[in-house]
Amino acid sequence: MKVNEIFGSHVFNDAVMKERLPKETYKNLKKTIELGLPLEKHVAEVVANAMKDWAIELGATHYTHWFQPMTGKTGEKHDSFIAIKPDGRAIMEFSGKELTQGEPDASSFPNGGLRATFEARGYTAWDATSPAFLKEDSAGVTLCIPTAFCSYTGEALDKKTPLLRSMQAINKEAMRILKLLGNTTSGRVITTVGPEQEYFLIDKKFYQSRKDLIFTGRTLFGALPPKGQELDDHYFGSIKERIATFMKEIDEELWKLGVSAKTKHNEVAPAQHEMAPIFTTTNIATDHNQLTMETLQKVATRHDLVCLLHEKPFAGVNGSGKHNNWSLSTDDGINLLDPGTTPHENAQFLLFLASVIAAVDKYAPLLRLSAANAGNDHRLGANEAPPAIISVFLGEQLTDIIEQIQEDRLCESKQASELKIGVTTIPNLPKDVTDRNRTSPFAFTGNKFEFRMVASSSSVAGPNIVLNTIVADVLKEVADKLERSSNVKEAIGSIVKELICNHNRVIFNGDGYSQEWVEEAEKRGLPNLASTVDALAYFATPDSIKMFEKHGVFSESEVVSRQEIMYEEYAKTINIEALTMIEMANKEIIPSVIKYITSLANSINTIKAIGSLASVKIQETLLEKLSTSLEEAYGKLEALETAVEEVHSIEDIIEEAAAYRLKVLPAMEALRKPCDELEKLTSEEYWPFPTYGDLLFRV
Repeated sequence: MKVNEIFGSHVFNDAVMKERLPKETYKNLKKTIELGLPLEKHVAEVVANAMKDWAIELGATHYTHWFQPMTGKTGEKHDSFIAIKPDGRAIMEFSGKELTQGEPDASSFPNGGLRATFEARGYTAWDATSPAFLKEDSAGVTLCIPTAFCSYTGEALDKKTPLLRSMQAINKEAMRILKLLGNTTSGRVITTVGPEQEYFLIDKKFYQSRKDLIFTGRTLFGALPPKGQELDDHYFGSIKERIATFMKEIDEELWKLGVSAKTKHNEVAPAQHEMAPIFTTTNIATDHNQLTMETLQKVATRHDLVCLLHEKPFAGVNGSGKHNNWSLSTDDGINLLDPGTTPHENAQFLLFLASVIAAVDKYAPLLRLSAANAGNDHRLGANEAPPAIISVFLGEQLTDIIEQIQEDRLCESKQASELKIGVTTIPNLPKDVTDRNRTSPFAFTGNKFEFRMVASSSSVAGPNIVLNTIVADVLKEVADKLERSSNVKEAIGSIVKELICNHNRVIFNGDGYSQEWVEEAEKRGLPNLASTVDALAYFATPDSIKMFEKHGVFSESEVVSRQEIMYEEYAKTINIEALTMIEMANKEIIPSVIKYITSLANSINTIKAIGSLASVKIQETLLEKLSTSLEEAYGKLEALETAVEEVHSIEDIIEEAAAYRLKVLPAMEALRKPCDELEKLTSEEYWPFPTYGDLLFRV
């Protein structure tokens, strides 16, 4: 296998378009992709025919409009290329209209009230900025056309449309600034993303024996095994042969799709792993991450494995996240967040840096909720994830420059040095100007920001929609001030200082896990939104709606609908988990423990009946412990059932979500405790499902 030969072989990319399209058609399509010009009908017809021929040559029989509804997953409806002629012959056809427009049911996806059940019409529209690709599976080969998804009345029903809008917004405001700074060569500003993906792999036979994993994606019961991650021996450790075979196939599958899978390694927790791609445009990176999650789960089944993307599938060990590495670049290769060797002299960098800091501080609740879901609530603030408090890590060099700006003494930048290992055969290493901080939710890492809060199962569209829009909002304010200024150079200095002085409270380079930081953050007035329910309250505020509408990213109805969808998703997730716990406790745990207790009691009675002098003290002690924990478990089970019934009677979705958090979740945790204790006491032959030891170490 030669990587350069298979990479992008299943993608209708620029090279394929240049080869297969007439020159004039290619030029017109590139104008649509790069300049945002409307796509003409005759161009769509030629592209559709070329795309069809290419796909059929590679084995495709069907096509689909591949879209990203608000489920966070992807949607597709497959149509064949077959058309029947009057004489009964079948030919393969694909028109420009079929390429550019589709019509899925708009009322059957989450829509937050935008569509009633009887209002079914919706449209998918070709997103020419993201290349079409071929998916190959047991169904055959399918041409997938990335599309946006909207309702009959024009509201966005997906994650792609507002993402594209947010990219337009930040491009518009950033270009205003660049032109004012004298840039005459750049045509547009692009946000780029490289989302790292963490995941767990477990054996399929163990997965199929656990209802909690099947229904919820995480274990709702489970005592910790004797060994966990405390020896730190799994992180970056040697990859097991079975997993290495899986990873090899993942690389090959993703490379065919043009996904630049670059890095793979074992993560901290047993059975946990990570892959990371090379940066690309945010729109394409979002598509690629959806494909990555899909491919991880699809390929896992071929190896009798199951890939878990839940943020916290196992209590007591690290959970999984997605590090969203975000930056700003021009179409001619200028990274606007590259400080250079003397950042204190780089006015352009300082202006964009200060704008990002201001945006993160000003709209911290929106950034927090962009990474919110029920699964991530279990992870944030633990030792593998940043806290729920949004802060910005800058490192020593930039923090020093920020302090100089505040004190009107900007004159120097701390420089990097060499790191001496102390071994003559090892060369001195160039040392970065600052350390890394894995406890920071939003950390500057050289020429980009790493947003570390993103949930592993979620689309990266949401976080990047928010990030693009809030930065665009601050850039608009900056551009307005620069345009009103008679001296742009002088204005830059005063604007940077104003932004830094007004928003430096969000800068924190210390230990984000410490209680001291929680207390300090409160003094600074930084929000600590510990749960999804807390964060969601900030989505549809008048200020948030005004900001999104100003930049054309969301209308008021689109904001309100998304808030409702997120409340519903949270409530439904906890409800499914609670019902699964109830079923597992009622039908599996309690009956199994009763069987073991009965067996134990029978053995005690048998020993006593035969008049044996053997002591039954140990058996009686164990029987008492089991009976006590079983009684406690049954009481907590009844309490959970009552809590669920009470919440089901609540009609208001916000109150319902809050009740799930405040009543049902604590009741679930209370039930888990005695059940996990029963697992420790019950003989393995009686315990009804695989343990953490099986799941984490028998892969």
